[in-house]
Parts: sequence; C-alpha cells; structure tokens
Amino acid sequence: LLKKSRVHDFSVKMPIPRKTKAEHNPMRDIRIQKLCLNICVGESGDRLTRAAKVLEQLTDQQPVFSKARLTVRTFSIRRNEKIAVHCTVRGAKAEEILERGLKVKEYELPKSCFSKMGHFGFGLAEHIDLGLKYDPSIGIYGMDFYVILGRPGQRVRHRRRRVSKIGPQHHVTREEAMKWFQSKYEGILMNK
Repeated sequence: LLKKSRVHDFSVKMPIPRKTKAEHNPMRDIRIQKLCLNICVGESGDRLTRAAKVLEQLTDQQPVFSKARLTVRTFSIRRNEKIAVHCTVRGAKAEEILERGLKVKEYELPKSCFSKMGHFGFGLAEHIDLGLKYDPSIGIYGMDFYVILGRPGQRVRHRRRRVSKIGPQHHVTREEAMKWFQSKYEGILMNK
C-alpha cells in the first residue's frame, strides 16, 4: 500500500495585516533630549558665583563654569578665565523649566530661533520672571535657553559597542521642530 502524502494547498492566501502610513510609530516621536541653560557674566569673581547660585536654585543641580578661549582686551577678558556658568537639564525637570521659560516669552518665538538640526534657543532678560524670588544680595541675571530635540534611538551614535550612524530621515529638521513647538506648546512663530 502506498501512503498518501499530505498535499498543501497554497492557492488559498491568508490576508497579511499591513500597517498604514497614518499608523503611529513611537520611534518617530520628537522629544526633548536636553535643555542647556547658560548665564554669561563676562568676568570672574563675585558676580559669577552669584550667577551660579541662580542656576542652582533653578535646576537643583551643580552648575559648571566655562572659561574664555581667547584674551580679549576690549572686554578685559583673559584666556582661561572663568566668565560664564552653564547647566544641562534632562527629563521632566527640563520640560518644567522650558515651560516656565516659554510662559515668560508668551509662547512666541521668531523662526530665526530654530536651527537646521531642529534645535531652538531663546533668551530671557531677568531670571526672576521664572518664578525665582528676588534677592538683593544676588541681583538680576539674564540667561540663555537652548533646547536639543531628538528621537528615540539616538543612543546608537553614542554607545560604546556597535556604534553606527543615524540616517538623515531620522534627524529632526527645522520644519519638524517648528511643527512640534506649535503642537506641543500651542506656540506662535513670528517672521523675524
């Protein structure tokens, strides 16, 4: 007796669920990678240490001092003299500080604030606008905000093993950053 071999019928095709373009991809989400806060005093000494106190109050982190690269006689700055203080904030704290900074700006930024790489920055004239209490012994300082935007997967570029490049389609463009700012914070872009 001959055994009958099983015959598979490949004519019947099962429908394969396809993802549409409109379906949400979490790897394409734009998020704040870090927020850099900078106060440039232009001289070392007491004013610089007071500026460091302002940043420490705002971020609850220890700020870092920046040194001058060149000697500029007109500004009376010497090379390697500490002239500025900066701090990098990440996560929920960065979002909270950025929210306070944008509230001072009334959520209005000129288009020139956005870079080609999709980052943006702006400045404030007085730190007390952020909700910090005025202290006569410290004084009033202005500061720069700079926001670095990115997508999940940026770690690939910085990790220790298997370092690789990130494709240009995964970079945040200037237009995408502007759209993100308008949708997340309901921001207004001005033509300046």
